[in-house]
Amino acid sequence: MGQNHPPFAAAARLEATQINDDDAPFCAVIGAGPAGLFAAEALARAGARVVVYEHKPSPARKFLMAGRGGLNITHSENLERFVSRYGEAARHMAPFIRDFPPQAVREFCAELGEATFVGSSGRVFPASFKASPLLRAWLARLARLGVTVAARHSFLGFASGALRLRGPDGGEFMRPADAVVLALGGASWPRLGSDGAWAAGLSAAGVAVTPLSAANSGALVAWSPIFRADCEGQPIKTVLLRHGEATARGDMVVTRTGLEGGPVYALSSRLREAAATDGETTLVVDLRPDTSPACLVRKLSRRPPKQSHATFLRRAGFTKAEIGLLREARPDGLPRDAEALAALVKSAPLRVSGVSGLERAISSAGGVSFDEVDADLMLRKMPGVFVAGEMLDFDAPTGGYLLQAAFATGLVAGRGAARYLGLLGPAPHAGLSPSHLPNSPAPEASNKYSV
Repeated sequence: MGQNHPPFAAAARLEATQINDDDAPFCAVIGAGPAGLFAAEALARAGARVVVYEHKPSPARKFLMAGRGGLNITHSENLERFVSRYGEAARHMAPFIRDFPPQAVREFCAELGEATFVGSSGRVFPASFKASPLLRAWLARLARLGVTVAARHSFLGFASGALRLRGPDGGEFMRPADAVVLALGGASWPRLGSDGAWAAGLSAAGVAVTPLSAANSGALVAWSPIFRADCEGQPIKTVLLRHGEATARGDMVVTRTGLEGGPVYALSSRLREAAATDGETTLVVDLRPDTSPACLVRKLSRRPPKQSHATFLRRAGFTKAEIGLLREARPDGLPRDAEALAALVKSAPLRVSGVSGLERAISSAGGVSFDEVDADLMLRKMPGVFVAGEMLDFDAPTGGYLLQAAFATGLVAGRGAARYLGLLGPAPHAGLSPSHLPNSPAPEASNKYSV
């Protein structure tokens, strides 16, 4: 554990029997993803009785899915650069990320027995590359703290000052709570648990919710039947993508409907907005970002007069998928002139009609407006109800930023709920927004929430 940003204060390390007594206030956490589990731990350590309600049969399914490809848990880049990745929401996210920065995430993992390392791209991974060992250790610690995870329980809303829930048997029941943390996720990959159904209920209660839309999703390109049949599933390594002034570099893969991969996801929000406005937009692909145009021209000038495009480009080091993509960018035929062909390799234009839907998106944009929550992430119109994770209106690229936001906002919401219940004092000065300063009014302690 580091000295500057401990995930949970050592002084709060009490046995579950000391924490969760019958007289302690009760807090319900809705959603057993990373944000909800972080909130639950913060509340339990503060002395609350905590139940996490999850409508799927097991917790953190999307977290586990993310770990299948090697869990990218955060990023090691400069903190100011890190915060800027949240775009328009950066000023809102900054105090949360600064109060629980990437190094604190690494320390949190170490506490659970999972060492982390920084990859060549600056991304941070657990040594096991998996989410399952981390989740098992975390759930075990939550159980020791007295946190109950109630699976197969669906959140139906609020009524008469209580939670409306549906249990495993299909029956509905009411559960009063002293505070509630909503961590229901966004709307991407709904089969894993986050379907965005909560948005209608909060909107009906007068809470401003930006419509949920796909983020970090694939670009839709109308491939020719031949290219689709020959190249679907083929990777294209080390490309530079450009959309307007924005660029992104990395590997991508050809799909039946277009392109996916890190650099595509990084530009997907821009592609989505441009296509929604104009009907389509142009994504420019540089297949050789590390080779200068002049060097390419020299290389492509050595072509035997009678050699076909495919043979020549293959012998020049281009893969079948790369040659096919060039043909898709120039359906009227590839140029024989070396300078024109080099220019196409460096700047192949693809017409993009939009991005993949929420059922395939890694995350979703939109959510509860930051104007609707205070510095503790409590809904101003619903005292005692806190919001965390992807329910909030931020958009971030892949690379560890999504999980970092889930951890940081879950911690803020959990500690905020504990303060609301009178279990914690005012938030510390360091790293927090002006509304968190010692002289600003703290939320009034209460044993009820209103809806």
